[in-house]
Amino acid sequence: MYQYQETMDRLIRQEVENGSVMGASALVLHRGRELYYNAFGVADRERGYAMKRDTIIRLYSMSKPVTAAAVMILAERGDLDLWDPVSKYLPCFAGQKVWDGEKGEIPAEREVTVYDLLNMTSGITYPDEATEPGRRMGALVERLVKAREKGERVDTQDYMRGIASVPLIFQPGDRWMYGFSADVLGGVVEAVCGMSFGAFLRRELFEPLEMPDTGFFVPAGKLERFAQIYEQTKEGLVPHTGAHLGEYYYEGVAFESGGAGLVSTLDDYAHFASMLVQGGTYKGKRILGTKTVDFMARNHLTERQRQSLDWDSVKGYGYGCLMRVLENGGAAGSNASCGEFGWDGWAGNYVTMDRKEDLVFLYFIQLCGAGTTPLVRKLRMATYGALE
Repeated sequence: MYQYQETMDRLIRQEVENGSVMGASALVLHRGRELYYNAFGVADRERGYAMKRDTIIRLYSMSKPVTAAAVMILAERGDLDLWDPVSKYLPCFAGQKVWDGEKGEIPAEREVTVYDLLNMTSGITYPDEATEPGRRMGALVERLVKAREKGERVDTQDYMRGIASVPLIFQPGDRWMYGFSADVLGGVVEAVCGMSFGAFLRRELFEPLEMPDTGFFVPAGKLERFAQIYEQTKEGLVPHTGAHLGEYYYEGVAFESGGAGLVSTLDDYAHFASMLVQGGTYKGKRILGTKTVDFMARNHLTERQRQSLDWDSVKGYGYGCLMRVLENGGAAGSNASCGEFGWDGWAGNYVTMDRKEDLVFLYFIQLCGAGTTPLVRKLRMATYGALE
């Protein structure tokens, strides 16, 4: 075990010392006990704030598993059906169009469903200069961000109406593609429960899971623990100040982004991950049913849909409920258990949840566009190699 800890320390320290990241931390829980924790470097160079266990980071797309859990809570209660059309809850999504390269906008063959959103098969895109819907989505986000910067209140439902106005990039269910699906799910949750998405998450997840530092903004009293995000330039790492998906993390936030808007800490997110690893329970409290967690940790893509799940970081994986699910360790180049599931974030933060091994693996950095880094694969390989 000493060798494992030494290996983890060495690999993370090297990443900081060679200037790849400003700061990094990792936490591994195995069978309910802490197998590894350490933090290196700084969370904010300009303020001289070291990376710590209670450092608050931007989760970006690691918000998505939380959103999936919220949807499944409502599904368990019969408050929504996964096959429901999104327009049942958000009427602005009725009568959507699909972009055809030759004909322009054509009618959708069917409506987008909640199930499509959970599996990223909706055809709803992210901003992307390569396609007409992507360009329109980029213009929409830019307009809404500028409105917010002018002091206008731009809330989740404003984003819903805007997203619904952009043509789908393909017919619903045709294939897999990453986009604003999780954000739309946040809007669905609001419509179903009659409260803000953030309020629902606090009541149903963050409070029972003891996650006091997780939410859609960082209170003024906690800003000293909020990490700076950096971007790599020719001059090295410099602070990043953009909002490429409309994210905003301060008091007064109105757009509660289910796809990228949450902040959290290592221990907070570990509580959420541990709940899923334990089949939906946390310290004796039932959050989700065991069979529901089974459903979440399973591939839901058809063979046709998974052909477009072609990122290098998900080789050997299926996808469902806004998370990757390992199906072929050989194709993935991984010694992890088949069935491990999780996701990563744009800034390089990463989670693995493994019910077979009762394992939670978390790695936190704040680097623009990092996604799944080569170091994560090394750390995971070392972690699984240390298990008995």
